[in-house]
Amino acid sequence: MSLEVVGFALIVLSIILIIGKWIRLKVPLFQKLFLPSSLIGGFFALLLGPEVLGRITDEQIMPYGIFTEDMFEVWSELPGLLINVIFASLFIGFAIPRVQEIWRTGGPQVALGYTISWAQYVAGILLAVTVLSPIFNLDPAVGALIEISFVGGHGTAAGLGGTFEAIGFEEGQDLALGLATIGLLSGVIVGIILINWAARKGKSRTLNHPDDISIDQRTGVVKKEHRESAGELTTSPISIEPLAFHLGLVGLAIFIGYFILEALVWLEDVTWGSAWDLYLFEYVPLFPIAMIGGIIIQVFIAKTDKVEIVDHATISRIQGLALDLLIVSAMATLSLAVIGDNIIPFVILAVVGVTLNIIMFMYLAPRMIPNYWFERGMGDFGQSMGVAATGILLMRIVDPENKTPALKAFGYKQILFEPMVGGGLVTAASIPFILQFGPIPVLIAATILMIAFWLLGVLYFGKNKAEKNHSVRDQ
Repeated sequence: MSLEVVGFALIVLSIILIIGKWIRLKVPLFQKLFLPSSLIGGFFALLLGPEVLGRITDEQIMPYGIFTEDMFEVWSELPGLLINVIFASLFIGFAIPRVQEIWRTGGPQVALGYTISWAQYVAGILLAVTVLSPIFNLDPAVGALIEISFVGGHGTAAGLGGTFEAIGFEEGQDLALGLATIGLLSGVIVGIILINWAARKGKSRTLNHPDDISIDQRTGVVKKEHRESAGELTTSPISIEPLAFHLGLVGLAIFIGYFILEALVWLEDVTWGSAWDLYLFEYVPLFPIAMIGGIIIQVFIAKTDKVEIVDHATISRIQGLALDLLIVSAMATLSLAVIGDNIIPFVILAVVGVTLNIIMFMYLAPRMIPNYWFERGMGDFGQSMGVAATGILLMRIVDPENKTPALKAFGYKQILFEPMVGGGLVTAASIPFILQFGPIPVLIAATILMIAFWLLGVLYFGKNKAEKNHSVRDQ
């Protein structure tokens, strides 16, 4: 395939992003649901691609809808590449605070987030071993789809395409992408419903009612007087363009991750792999290891960068661009036929996932979080349904002026949360673990970890809440 074809496919993808933004501006319902323009654009491309328009029209005339086969070949490969950029960027330029501060402020969120994630594995694997595998003949790896899709989101679902293919469960990626869409939509819709409920019942102390959300927030267009810089010029463009410098850091993080992963694959092959026929790292994708590469770079930066040449805002722009392009390309190449062929398992996973998240939030958040449980818990609820961005969105609706420690605690939580679940090492390794050890041992391990974090949240952080309330009454 020529570079001209690749370039033109990227040009069309960028145009679809603009179309998605235009549709959001014109459709008030999409504004109320806070749907990302990338998701809207992805649906637009899906409708006009081979899965919808291509099936409606004569397949001999428009087999790929208004697009071409070459475009789809490029788009189908993009998610697996772009997810590395997203995860490599997570900690570059991010000032990591002391562990004591992270634990004190973000600890309740860590306990709640991990409890929900492990519960998603428990529920998913239970469904796999009791219903989905014996009745619908699906691979036991289907038990990991709830956590991969809901907490991991579109990026993780798309990034694990190679892993699904390696184990012979190709339909897993399409099911995961479909579930990620359900999770994102449900997260926003159910989140808004919960916010209205909290406003009526007085569960929040700083609630901004959804009807009072500004036009800026709804349309996604920031007024000129409210605009902030997208990044600082930390280097002179005469020497190196700042964006190019920061992109180079991301590339270096990915390269370090690639080197580490290749070393682990080699070590596994010459040690326990050949000895006991136990292989895990050959199924692990690059992106969680690229995140480790980013952490290594950030540790080096923290010790050597005295002039603050690395700007996290610029890194965030690179990450955001990669995420937008990933979502559009992943949604555009989604196979509706696969979802249709597995519609009953898909509905079962979606219903169980959404119901589980709602119950866990309503029951555990007030028992684990010592203060401002609704404001802080909404971040964890949003992330459990549709990645961190959904959690941040719901927190901004509830607490737009940051009067509570919600946003800070949520950010601290990510330091201990993202490297493991929600697209981290555990998420990436969950399918290889199920493949190598079977679903039952993984189910037992997930159950033990769920109970451990449940007890940590309720008995430790919840106890702090009880002691605080008791001291207030004594005064």
